Amino acid sequence: MTIYTKSERETQELGRKLAKYVRPGMVLALYGGLGAGKTAFVRGLASGMGLTTRVTSPTFTIVNEYQGEVPLYHFDMYRLSGSDELFEIGWEDYLSGGGVLAVEWSENVEDAFDGSVVRIRIERGESESERRIDIENLPGFGGVEN
Repeated sequence: MTIYTKSERETQELGRKLAKYVRPGMVLALYGGLGAGKTAFVRGLASGMGLTTRVTSPTFTIVNEYQGEVPLYHFDMYRLSGSDELFEIGWEDYLSGGGVLAVEWSENVEDAFDGSVVRIRIERGESESERRIDIENLPGFGGVEN
């Protein structure tokens, strides 16, 4: 499914609406260049999951953990050279930790994902603030009308 947003706020709102479809153990693989809106999307996702903490990019820490009824583990794989490093930081523990895993720069660790991963590709649109967001493999998600 492809959805277009016209502002950072709309990108966050899409993440918030998508949150009702995520389940513990689900991996959301986020793709997109620098400044595409991946962290804005995760900020909305966190809000939709009932988390009130400030969401920031985990570029230098690799993962930020946000605790709630269902935890959100926000990964940034920009600095990793491959999935071996991901497994060294405890990837399998996070997978079994009962939370939702949102993974920025997923292309760097693609071989760590199985067929159940939800793929979210965010690209810049025609204007500076417009985004094209492609969502694949999210059970029950039918768009933004909900």
